[in-house]
Amino acid sequence: MNYEILARKWRPQSFKDIIGQKHIVTAISNGLSLGRIHHAWLLSGTRGIGKTTIARLLAKSLNCQKGIASNPCRKCIICKEIEKGLCLDVLEIDGASRTKVEDMREMLDNIYYAPTKSRFKVYLIDEVHMLSRHSFNALLKTLEEPPAHIKFILATTDVERIPKTIISRCLSFKLKIISEEKIFKFLKSILIKESIDSDEYSLKKISHYAKGSIRDALNLLEHAINLGNGSVNIKNTTEILGILPEKYSFLLADAVLKEDSKKTMLLLNKISAIGIEWEEVLIEMLRFLYHISISQEFPLVWEKFFTETYKNQIQIIAQNVNKKNIQLCYEILLNGRKELKFAPSQKIGVEMSLLRVITAIQKNKSSVNKNE
Repeated sequence: MNYEILARKWRPQSFKDIIGQKHIVTAISNGLSLGRIHHAWLLSGTRGIGKTTIARLLAKSLNCQKGIASNPCRKCIICKEIEKGLCLDVLEIDGASRTKVEDMREMLDNIYYAPTKSRFKVYLIDEVHMLSRHSFNALLKTLEEPPAHIKFILATTDVERIPKTIISRCLSFKLKIISEEKIFKFLKSILIKESIDSDEYSLKKISHYAKGSIRDALNLLEHAINLGNGSVNIKNTTEILGILPEKYSFLLADAVLKEDSKKTMLLLNKISAIGIEWEEVLIEMLRFLYHISISQEFPLVWEKFFTETYKNQIQIIAQNVNKKNIQLCYEILLNGRKELKFAPSQKIGVEMSLLRVITAIQKNKSSVNKNE
């Protein structure tokens, strides 16, 4: 039995399934419905947000045997071949491995031949920014006035490296990164359909660390399922992401704000034994301080966006710690993260940043007492 990875199994097969790119899907769909069909499209944006998927759907919409439409039938031979990547008239070219001008000229020599059985011959050039200057020059004239049976779809993660003369000959779309909320809902719906147990906090962590990429989120989710032996839990998720468990985040923030340097160093030694990325210690500390600060300013809003585990403890800290100390702590740790690469080691950098926070809080308290 051949296993199909989640990123391929749940790849959208129609425009209505595309996540987070409504403006682009609407523009392309309306263009197809109105018959305003361009000869070249340029899709740009970061990795894993739908560029290749939209390109394949566009190729399918152009070549569906039922007619050009934004909702291809998915039943005809052309639609099925495109979905399986077997259509001879949809040529996917990797720009990173076809950088030579000879490769481009070979491709352009074949564009005048009619499609074998489709309506259009579609050239999908991925990572088009990797083409050489001479390759772009060879493509330029053809891209401006291609034969009637040819369509170009270009995709790139670095639009700045594409010549303006190429961009001006395409209908350009810039894809947005996907919001954490949309990624979370998508992952949750997949796990329900796959009948896989999970907890919401794990999915929120995966959604955050995917950094706007659906593909990255699905790969992280797959890793978590395998490590959890068929389920997703926070222990395995934090291990995969290399982040500080919530328990240590709370204890460390509590120790620092109570000016307990001995407990702080003891906790850092325990964290060192776990094998966490040291920068993640500061990131999680900053996140905790953020929640404490928001709890102080907007308690009703804050309650909706955090786990139940340490909610009461954070509220207690928020009530007992001076707002200025929270902001001071945040500022020092933020600078500590920037300076981490200059420290003798990342562990030393984190230790010194936290000790600097404790010293600053003590100094601030001493100053307040003197003024009184």
